[in-house]
Amino acid sequence: MADIRRPLTLRDVSEASGVSEMTVSRVLRNRGDVSPATREKVLEAAKALGYVPNKIAGALASQRVNLVGVIIPSLSNMVFPEVLSSISKVLEDTGLQPVFGATGYRPEKEETVIYEMLSWRPSGLIVAGLEHSATSRVMLENAGVPVVEIMDVDGPVIDTAVGISHARAGRMMAEAILAAGYRRIGFLGTRMEGDHRARKRLEGFEAALAEAGVKLAAREYYEGGSALAKGREMTAAILARVPDLDFLYYSNDLIGAGGLLWCMEQGIDIPGRIGLAGFNNVDLLDGLPMRLATMDACRSEIGQQAAEIVAGKHRDGIIGGEIIALTPKLARGDTIR
Repeated sequence: MADIRRPLTLRDVSEASGVSEMTVSRVLRNRGDVSPATREKVLEAAKALGYVPNKIAGALASQRVNLVGVIIPSLSNMVFPEVLSSISKVLEDTGLQPVFGATGYRPEKEETVIYEMLSWRPSGLIVAGLEHSATSRVMLENAGVPVVEIMDVDGPVIDTAVGISHARAGRMMAEAILAAGYRRIGFLGTRMEGDHRARKRLEGFEAALAEAGVKLAAREYYEGGSALAKGREMTAAILARVPDLDFLYYSNDLIGAGGLLWCMEQGIDIPGRIGLAGFNNVDLLDGLPMRLATMDACRSEIGQQAAEIVAGKHRDGIIGGEIIALTPKLARGDTIR
């Protein structure tokens, strides 16, 4: 984990590129007559260093603004509103104001959002996930402010991380399913390349199955956003293809809820004939005819602790350089026998 460093300056870029600070300033502000070769040299040096220009002008140029950048994959995903709400609640009495940006699970978009947020010299950054492009990582390493990565602790951390082990969550679910006597297990989830946390859960899930001598009997993947209708379609498809499955493990609660509703409409005995489980423990589950088994990912606590660290209010005195691994909680519901 990196220590919090001073923000990079024009002098750093000047020294790295071998040109004057004035020329560096002209290139980065896209002003003045600079040769293409010099411009390229400056831009390459700035990118390699992770330098982000300071948009705060005049007398405020050396100051921080009372903003905390919060970067998440999606504003429409049901998982994140609870995280954002907890962050906002902690910060509301601190003088710090959260500003939100969404990346759409795209590394290049994350680079843009990080760059823009850092250019305003925020007081801290809270970023979902541990996987970043080389460009994003070097910007975060040289941000000069607290950087808290949230939701995940399975991997290298830049400064501080608050989250759960998704590999552990997958293992815990597999162990519960096996203990209940299920053996013909199907997985239903996303092909989304950037959803690293779902991938880690599946890896942990399969590892625990393998230790018990069990392999996944079937898989059903989808692309795009999660939806109840998607869960219904996938469940119908996987059971038409492999009708003797006795358990369906969904990568999230939304498609799991769709699958549960479809199975109930077909008159399938749940959890006797077939069991089901999702992940996240979202509020949607409260309105279902049966309670879907799921895993609570500690979203509210993650948001709370991340905001406390950035604001310097953490109950354990943590201000950076720590990994806080919370324990996911299995909620058995009515769909595991």
